[in-house]
Amino acid sequence: MNIEKLKDEIKRDEGIVNEIYLDHLGFPTFGVGHLIRETDPEYGWEVGTAVSDERVNQCLDEDLQTAIGECHVVFPDFDELPEEAQLVIANMMFNLGRPKLNKFRNFIAAVEARQWNEAANQMVDSLWYRQVTARAERLVRRIRSLA
Repeated sequence: MNIEKLKDEIKRDEGIVNEIYLDHLGFPTFGVGHLIRETDPEYGWEVGTAVSDERVNQCLDEDLQTAIGECHVVFPDFDELPEEAQLVIANMMFNLGRPKLNKFRNFIAAVEARQWNEAANQMVDSLWYRQVTARAERLVRRIRSLA
């Protein structure tokens, strides 16, 4: 999978913020949707505190590796999927996290069966689709293109 392509897609979909802000749930975040953890040096920093490009990119690289690792947990044959499917699934994993993506049971089953139209239908039939519609529509089109 082309990691640089995935990185560019995630940056476009998530946006880049070089300061601490509160996400839609009120959690301190920065960079490309990086949720600040207690182990991060930024833990406890005030909202509005600047974060360097270098640190934003470091966290993005780490978060992408985590998301890709989680893709392998949900899809043991992840590396055998078409690259376009890998990119879409990794994007969804980055956005949702494994606990939420695991709830897309019919989507997962459709991907495992390589039933791309059904996988796309399952994406559309979700709260996630209604919450991130523009992003979701792009990802759905890409999955349908595999059919």
